[in-house]
Amino acid sequence: MSSNSNDFIHIYCDESCHLENDHQRAMVLGAVWCPASHRAALGRKVKALRNQYGLPAGFEIKWTKVSPGLVGFYLALVDLFFDEPLLHFRSVVVPDKEALEHGAFGQTHDEFYYKIWYLLLTHLVDDEHRFRVFLDIKDTQGGAKVDKLHEVLCNKHYDFNRDVITDVELVHSHHVPLLQLADLLMGALSHLHRGLDGSAAKQAVIERIRLHSGHNLLRSTPPRVDKFNLLVWRPQAVL
Repeated sequence: MSSNSNDFIHIYCDESCHLENDHQRAMVLGAVWCPASHRAALGRKVKALRNQYGLPAGFEIKWTKVSPGLVGFYLALVDLFFDEPLLHFRSVVVPDKEALEHGAFGQTHDEFYYKIWYLLLTHLVDDEHRFRVFLDIKDTQGGAKVDKLHEVLCNKHYDFNRDVITDVELVHSHHVPLLQLADLLMGALSHLHRGLDGSAAKQAVIERIRLHSGHNLLRSTPPRVDKFNLLVWRPQAVL
């Protein structure tokens, strides 16, 4: 992690197809992170790009909005992410929820869900920085979810006073450009791992991410990869 050791790191998180019985095969969690001291300037760069393409100030960047008419903007946004050294992304993909055997491992899907969040975020947490984690508000259960996630993360890192992971909080994504960027990158991975097709614009965005990252996005990147880090999680065999 490259930033001033006195700086907070802000982590902007999103999730896709994480429910147990949503009839979607792949579950994807993703996070954009950056030094907190640069978040406003980075957000302004995203907004400036939006303005450059003539999009209204209230336009919310989302993977579901990638379309032929907007593909130029979304490709430029991917370029901005990879060209900006202070922006980073990590994702964990569970390719096939149908293959999960929670009972064999003495866990519920809910417990598994928090384990995957831990896998995503623990890779970003170290002893030299302090961290604030932001999640998109999606439903009325969000408050209990963030409390549980904060508890799990702090306990796993022996951060019982919450000096390292100081906050895990809900925010509205339409106010947070970097959270919208997380939605875009995570959405591309979700689209790919769910085997969806039929959208040339979305495929173009996926290919631009592949080009910049140098990875096919179907396998895990080496753990040391810092810019675009991907873990494709595989369940262990039940003996």
